[in-house]
Amino acid sequence: MSLDRGERLKNARKRAGLTQLELAERCPDVSLSQLRRIERGEYEPRLYALRQLAVALRVRTADLAEGQDAEYADAETEALWEPVRRALVGHADAADSTVSGADVRTDLEDLRGMLGTHRYGEVAALLPMVLRDAEDVEDQGRTIRSRVLNLTGWMLTQCRQFDTAEATLNRAIDAAEDRIDAAAAANTLAWVMLRQGRIADAREFAIRWADEIEPPRFSRATTAELSTWGRMWLYVANISVRNNEDGEAEDAMNLARAAAARIGREVYTDASTVRTFGPITVAHIAAEGHAIAGRPEMTLSIAERTPPATLQPVASSRLRHRLDVAHAHAQLGQFPEAIAEMQTVRNVAPEWLVQQQYGRDILTKVIIKRRTLTPETRELANQIRLEL
Repeated sequence: MSLDRGERLKNARKRAGLTQLELAERCPDVSLSQLRRIERGEYEPRLYALRQLAVALRVRTADLAEGQDAEYADAETEALWEPVRRALVGHADAADSTVSGADVRTDLEDLRGMLGTHRYGEVAALLPMVLRDAEDVEDQGRTIRSRVLNLTGWMLTQCRQFDTAEATLNRAIDAAEDRIDAAAAANTLAWVMLRQGRIADAREFAIRWADEIEPPRFSRATTAELSTWGRMWLYVANISVRNNEDGEAEDAMNLARAAAARIGREVYTDASTVRTFGPITVAHIAAEGHAIAGRPEMTLSIAERTPPATLQPVASSRLRHRLDVAHAHAQLGQFPEAIAEMQTVRNVAPEWLVQQQYGRDILTKVIIKRRTLTPETRELANQIRLEL
């Protein structure tokens, strides 16, 4: 019989010879009362808190974490994406005329443009028609279906509808005619698992796919092969940091860096999304790893040394980096700087920020530490739907 999270934590703490007070004192974001409630099964901690507990107990985060660490979509978001979910199971209006593969590819490019600038309402409005048309085309039908499904899975993940996203991405992998398209959907699926905090599942899945798509000859690998393979190793690195496995994270980052150095510039990893890979993306993930591990000075140092991205400068991965910088400032008590970073993200992509629990966690830290709130902070809290 498997133990629940509270029992697993209690057992790990006892094996380490620590009292509840001693363990809480080693974890900046876990109070004694919270620790007691976790052990009693009355409180579900966030993944970053579980990682702190794992570090203090010298175990893997996955040894403590069971189940998911996901914030699911609210009613407003669910309603927006209901037509897309219906289209995924074949309940979309019939086409008025015959469509070709070229027509759907054009629509797919339009959707990628909307995705890259976070116009989620427009994506949700267009996707049902594109999903229907992708099922009807005959020329390059499997490739087109795989790419449309991958983009759909990406958007559903971004909007916190993880179960539907996972089913959609498995369909995308199955429909793919070549390993690059299959690996593109696998990259997105690794992100789904990571965003839910399914550490063990995500780690096993990402490493398996990284091994499967490894270029047979590094020196002769195409840019598409290197970028897809390198991006998967970035997920392995990110997962490993969260799992308190710094050695594995470093090895994975070194493989990703080698691929990025071979390419020498930022490129798109696939034809479905706006996911990028290259030296700047690798630097951003390295900075994120330091943010997760509680090394804010290193996060800010990398951010200062890394040139601005010119390829998809406001894509979700770039905005995530800005949140990492905001988090680092908050960890160092530099609250005006943290708020300024979040306001920059809000101004660029309000539809993206409202879907990010990470942003709410950062702002909560700032609010807890401040005696009074500025009007700007209160406005930001309202806009990202943070309950004060």
